[in-house]
Amino acid sequence: MPHSTIPGAHPAPRGRTGRGLRRRSGIAALFTALMALMLALTACGSGSGGSGEADAASPASSESVTVTDATGTEVEVPADPQRVVTLSELDLDSALALGVTPVGATAGRGQEGAPRYLGDKAADITMVGTVTGPELDKVIKADPDVILAGQVRDQQVLSRLRQIAPTVVTFQVGDNWKDAFANIAQALGRTDQQQAFMADYQAKIETVQQDLGPASDSVVSVVRWNPKGPSTINKGTFAGSVLNDLGVQRPEAQQETAQHSMPLSMENLDAIDGDWIFVGTLSGQGNDVDALDAAMASPSFAALNAVQEGHVSTVDGSMWMSLGGPLAATAMLDDVDTAMAN
Repeated sequence: MPHSTIPGAHPAPRGRTGRGLRRRSGIAALFTALMALMLALTACGSGSGGSGEADAASPASSESVTVTDATGTEVEVPADPQRVVTLSELDLDSALALGVTPVGATAGRGQEGAPRYLGDKAADITMVGTVTGPELDKVIKADPDVILAGQVRDQQVLSRLRQIAPTVVTFQVGDNWKDAFANIAQALGRTDQQQAFMADYQAKIETVQQDLGPASDSVVSVVRWNPKGPSTINKGTFAGSVLNDLGVQRPEAQQETAQHSMPLSMENLDAIDGDWIFVGTLSGQGNDVDALDAAMASPSFAALNAVQEGHVSTVDGSMWMSLGGPLAATAMLDDVDTAMAN
């Protein structure tokens, strides 16, 4: 049949008929859909393929980390916690040394607030308990995103704390403060800062040893005074570990790993003698100071070799006689340097 045309109209170009246009549009749409599907599959594959760059960019990988606490328990904690509650002097000291100011802490022993030696660093921190334990309602009010539980061993208390926020037991009884500091740094995501601090601490040890010169071979006694009588602070304590780092000797009666002796009578003061005596009290006020003044005036105390040599130095017991920490250790070195190097 001959092809007819409408008068005055131009023939449609080949391939541009309505049917052809619809066919082209369908193919283009199908092509676009296939490309979108391929891109989506590629994105999924790259996200699960384990490449380092993809994992680092994943929001989930930067939100939390899993740490193993001092009891061997795995705890998922924020990678960069912003609201930290500390339940021991060692936890508080360590957090501050790492540049983290807790929103809540427990009071120092014998004190209503944070340990005295921390000064302004801890002045604005809310107390949520004492050395005997936390007050859970105050912990809840602090709204922590991680809790550093020190050496809490009561499983019921730990269970309730874990209902409030991820809770990390940072050390066990008898653990060295350096190991606890490393655990705390891991829980706070501050391992680099902890390693830098410890490098500075070791450098300070070497500086003080040089300052002491021949006095570095001295026998150093540490004594806590209270109204019931003096107690020796033994080798296995925080203060003992710092003095051990310095390489000084300890009296024979202070070689025990126990934290401190029972109160001694004034007739048994030979146990506290040495080339140097560092004397501290926990409260730093009231009856403790009166007891120390009375001891200094007693004939038994005056007969000690260190007293006769003028080698008695009073120190802050909240630092020397506590669980300690990196800031306390550094300040202890300053005390020893000031007393013995002169």
